[in-house]
Amino acid sequence: MLITGFPAGMLACNCYVLAPRAGSDAIIVDPGQRAFGPLRRILDEHRLTPAAVLLTHGHIDHIWSAQKVADTYGCPAYIHPEDRFMLTDPIKDFGPRLGQLLFGAMFREPKQVVELDRDGDKIELGGVSVAVDHTPGHTRGSVVFRVSDGPSDIVFTGDTLFRESVGRTDLPGGSGRDLLNSIVTKLLVLDDDAVVLPGHGEKSTIGHERRTNPFLEGLTP
Repeated sequence: MLITGFPAGMLACNCYVLAPRAGSDAIIVDPGQRAFGPLRRILDEHRLTPAAVLLTHGHIDHIWSAQKVADTYGCPAYIHPEDRFMLTDPIKDFGPRLGQLLFGAMFREPKQVVELDRDGDKIELGGVSVAVDHTPGHTRGSVVFRVSDGPSDIVFTGDTLFRESVGRTDLPGGSGRDLLNSIVTKLLVLDDDAVVLPGHGEKSTIGHERRTNPFLEGLTP
């Protein structure tokens, strides 16, 4: 399986490209600010055709280029219904109102939007089976995406779980209790060798986080 990525924009959101092989359909995860140029180079280099844009949640640094990527390549964008409003108003409830008006004028929904409304569902995209787990806490509509690559799972955790850290919960829609519950019930149940590809920072494994993440100390599924 081909998996690559890069940090996009001022907030260095990790944008990932996933495909069964070169020359096939591909899945794009969280195309953030200024992601389109580097993304296009990766797609051209590996002769990939986007089949879907997957969004782990609706914050601006993760959805910035979603509409441009999805509409340019004619593919749907997938997002949880609780976060769908952020596609057109990514800083709603953040204030001040002037900033909301300015940003609101810049964003619109992709032409094709699919809501990820069934927890634990599997979707077939570009020859890849993707499991979708609802993980509220960072936002109400946060999700993680799981794919199997041989014996191991690969998990795109967005801003739910980072290397030796977890997502912040002090923004609108956040909940510390929900976040830890999501991590315990959806992530810590995975094998230690499951690879964690987070929304920011370096990759990790579930085993590494189980042993070293100070926010997860004492937590068990």
